[in-house]
Amino acid sequence: MTSVLSRYEALVASGELRADDEQARAALRLNELQHDLETSRDRGLFSRFRSRKAQPVRGVYIWGDVGRGKSMLMDLFHDSLKIQEKRRIHFHAFMLEVHSRLREERKKESGDPIPPVASAIAQGLRCLAFDEMVVNNSADAMIMSRLFRALIVDEGITIITTSNRAPSQLYKDGLNREHFLPFIALIEKELDIFTLNGPVDYRLDRLRGIDSWHTPLGEEATAQVREAFYRLTDYPPEDAHHVPSAELQVAGRKIFVPKSLKGVAVFSFKRLCGQPLGAADYLAIAQAYHTIIVVGVPQLGPDDRNEAARFVTLIDALYENKVKLFITAQTTPEKLYQAGDGSFEFERTVSRLQEMQSADYMAKSHGEA
Repeated sequence: MTSVLSRYEALVASGELRADDEQARAALRLNELQHDLETSRDRGLFSRFRSRKAQPVRGVYIWGDVGRGKSMLMDLFHDSLKIQEKRRIHFHAFMLEVHSRLREERKKESGDPIPPVASAIAQGLRCLAFDEMVVNNSADAMIMSRLFRALIVDEGITIITTSNRAPSQLYKDGLNREHFLPFIALIEKELDIFTLNGPVDYRLDRLRGIDSWHTPLGEEATAQVREAFYRLTDYPPEDAHHVPSAELQVAGRKIFVPKSLKGVAVFSFKRLCGQPLGAADYLAIAQAYHTIIVVGVPQLGPDDRNEAARFVTLIDALYENKVKLFITAQTTPEKLYQAGDGSFEFERTVSRLQEMQSADYMAKSHGEA
């Protein structure tokens, strides 16, 4: 079985997935997209040889709340697609790459940088797949319409993306949103839109029985967050040493993410709060990942006021962006920082940490206002 649809139907038949009409419709469309891309290989290459403008295979935009099966369908599609000219990337990482390319292109002072950047991205590519399209800043919003028009219309790239938001809700209430509206129109014109908003949050369902705060530190706590990582990513716990890493760029600096997969990141407390990171760094992490696992949180004392202050800033960023948080800690939230500069203010963080363990919080969508 090598098609998206056959693999999806096999998962339903085996009981690994529940029957879901919205998922089934999206799987059928992805199956058609897979067929079109695989059978149009020669036509696409010939078209590119004749002209820079190739007719793309129509893409797909799948949106819905967290845990409705968007990433699962993307996995099936990308794994099943039998062409070499494909690329899958988290949307946040893609936009960081785009801004880096634009900076280099502007240095050449050779005119509009967007067409050559789009051309470079499209080199050797026919299908570009994004995880979790979201727009949180005006810098992205200002260029997306022209960039994606160049990719789809000029370069003939097929786009498939997932998002927690409908196209019309992207960058809602954002600064100068009127400049972003052409991008929404482009998506609605060029991509087929599918909604996955069924009653079952499959991600939460898979996390059933796994708490989010684990104390004391030790093998048992580590095993619990490792199991949470596995349930969220399907990555086998016994192969934990080979989980891919990533880098986030913030204002020209790089933040190393030790483990990064399917919107889930794993950090040590020391890496996140033991070095001079700030609000912009934590915001970038919160926007890039729907789930963060932090291991090795110690009980903090008066000499750890800097670490405590960074931890407060981190939790604020995660909380405001509705990031799911799993932690291994030496003690419970209320005993984490009881004495030292800012310990009184830390009580608000304790309250947020307690709320972040609740079913209501865990059910919220990433980035939800």
